[in-house]
Amino acid sequence: MTTDTCAAWDPTNCEGTAGCPPRCPRFVDKRGEVLLVEPLTPARREALVAMYEAYPDAHRSMGLPPVRRVRIEEWLEGLVDHGTNFVARDGDRVVGHAAYAPASSLEPELIVFVDPDYHDRGIGSELCRQLIAAAADAGHEALVLDVDAANERAIHVYRQMGFEVVANNGSDRRMRLSFDEPIVDVVQLPPAERPAGA
Repeated sequence: MTTDTCAAWDPTNCEGTAGCPPRCPRFVDKRGEVLLVEPLTPARREALVAMYEAYPDAHRSMGLPPVRRVRIEEWLEGLVDHGTNFVARDGDRVVGHAAYAPASSLEPELIVFVDPDYHDRGIGSELCRQLIAAAADAGHEALVLDVDAANERAIHVYRQMGFEVVANNGSDRRMRLSFDEPIVDVVQLPPAERPAGA
């Protein structure tokens, strides 16, 4: 459990403050564990590299994340230099990463990866919600992503968030979330005002 919040914190009663980011960084996963989702900082970069170095080949998709440390570091450097990055952490352990890039685009591309030890806990969905809130707040018009057509589980999750398939490119699907979709307003609400699961 993260040390950044007390065990008594209950997100359902939070009303937010003027200093809050577009979405509350505290997150209670499907197991009831409190995690923190925050912008990637230099202090968390080594922990993120370590997550990717240990990433099992069976969970890599479309050549990502890269395999070797030098390639992981180059890939992350590009994402940091040209995009917006968030990590989910359990204490000091980074357990998820999501980014959109390039930040200069009206419709940047989203990527999200969660440590397989933490799958099925809602962390990937929360990382996506954080990026949606941040991208909308930054003035973007939409997010796009590419997903392997065989990854039905991911496609299902993205559809639930409002992404639609806009192109079929062989074994890949291009999906897009317009910021005219209702989820964009919902993810920015204080926790007490959000519908369940949003």
